[in-house]
Amino acid sequence: MTTENVFIEEQIISAVQDVLTGRINEALRDMRFPVPPIEFGDYDGSSAVVPVISLSTCERTEKERIIRLDAYSLTVTFTLPGTPESEKQCYAYSGAISKAIYDNPTLCGVADRAVITGKKYLSPKKPNCGDGWQLVISLRLTVEGY
Repeated sequence: MTTENVFIEEQIISAVQDVLTGRINEALRDMRFPVPPIEFGDYDGSSAVVPVISLSTCERTEKERIIRLDAYSLTVTFTLPGTPESEKQCYAYSGAISKAIYDNPTLCGVADRAVITGKKYLSPKKPNCGDGWQLVISLRLTVEGY
């Protein structure tokens, strides 16, 4: 499905990236403790976090089929280095994303509705062995069919 030679999937990923690098980075700057900003691209450094965004279609309800809504499942995965602040930073990212999605559930008009369906906090299996914390946030998006 395309709009002006841009696939809806590309629009969704771009909108999520814009929310993460815009509104969420603003919220992270206001924290009482340091939280690395979110970056995308070929960034390779320890002063920022580069989340991985995965998008797939998901099963639609009968109502969504009737009113022609497409449903997507999106996961945003943050991998943080193993530092004493990593756990607290996972909670900061989680809270900032929750607030941003609650305040902007349409992702600036790209989706009809975006809802957080799950959050998973994964601690290192062995402390101080090089593994870090992970935060996996799952979203469900509905988009009106074209």
